[in-house]
Amino acid sequence: MVSNLTWIDHDSKARERTLRILSLFQEKESRDELGLGSVRDSFADQLFPGTSTIQTRLRYMLFVPWIYQALEEKRVPVESFAIQADKLERDLVQPLMDSDDQAGVFGKTAGKKLKRLPSSVYWAGLGVWGIRLTPFSQDEYHRRINEIYRRRDALKALEKDAKARGDDIDVEQRMAGLSWHPRLPAPPDSFPAKADFALSREEAEFIRDRIQVSCPNSLLSFLTLHCEPADTNAPWEPPDYGSFSDEHKELLTHARLFSETMHGAVLSYNIQLAQLRNHEDLVAKHRKSFSEWTASIPLDEIRSWSIKRLWELTVGHGHTITPQTRSFVQQWIEHIRKSPKALLSNAEALNLVKRREMKLKGTRSRFRNQRALEQWGGYSGVGKLVYRWPNVKVLLNDLYQGMNREEKC
Repeated sequence: MVSNLTWIDHDSKARERTLRILSLFQEKESRDELGLGSVRDSFADQLFPGTSTIQTRLRYMLFVPWIYQALEEKRVPVESFAIQADKLERDLVQPLMDSDDQAGVFGKTAGKKLKRLPSSVYWAGLGVWGIRLTPFSQDEYHRRINEIYRRRDALKALEKDAKARGDDIDVEQRMAGLSWHPRLPAPPDSFPAKADFALSREEAEFIRDRIQVSCPNSLLSFLTLHCEPADTNAPWEPPDYGSFSDEHKELLTHARLFSETMHGAVLSYNIQLAQLRNHEDLVAKHRKSFSEWTASIPLDEIRSWSIKRLWELTVGHGHTITPQTRSFVQQWIEHIRKSPKALLSNAEALNLVKRREMKLKGTRSRFRNQRALEQWGGYSGVGKLVYRWPNVKVLLNDLYQGMNREEKC
């Protein structure tokens, strides 16, 4: 059964429920059994740069720099910088759990014992959106904090000398001494003792502006300016689609066709595993899904689809798409073009999927390793590729609510 995820509404309980559903289906999309992740992520990074499938709420894009900025202002030394940052992130769990909106809280179940901190999840996105100015990885930033302090001191000395001469240092020199964007809104006075996910209008405008400047040609940038929340399951379904640029429409068309065609390969994979397990109920369920897929695919579009253009749009955008991946995709599409209904009786098409998984997993292949087959949960990667759209919808909704929030006088 295909999952349905609708726009997060204003009610916190509804938002909580939707995020819980999202967490269940997220794994089904993100598990990359057939090595399609490089193509998927190339599309996703072009459409929605700075996002990921493990980001939950937009205000973490401010929580993280607020925590680090406070430590920098105190000039916490390198010996304890990472330790104190870790503690502050864990301490943030309870204030968020005490708020009215608990959906998407990191550590909601584990509390302060959470294994993955928000900073590690949002670090890349903070850089992509230009909120984080330091070019270092998170660990390197921790290790080089004393160097950052020294560079900042040197910059102040330069500014003092320049002022005495009646000159000024250039913007690049000034920006080089910053870890975070100079227009980063100040945290509320109550932070971090009290915290919630409601963006102020100032905060929302800051994030929107950062996206506009850093990712101006992305669909994400367009949506932050021109579109209201919509009840759709994929990024090519919004009612505002007609207002998208030709470039975005082309990218979305190729992303949609790639999702449609590769969904069949994943279903074939699951059917073959269910047959190996002699699990008749699972075989029947996956065959039903496969029949629904063959009945719904846009075959005319697929037959006229330019695969050459698919690779022009996806290769060379920060992800390595190997010749083997391209060959697998092209061969599978050719099988679909000939006869999608014959795919489950076509030995060549079945072996194409089987060989692909065996090549990727080696001795861990479920076709070779009985224990791996026994540990298979029955469903692997069966959600259609929607390129982080469920997560992006949550982030956009948070932004929309902030942009339309009336500020208190």
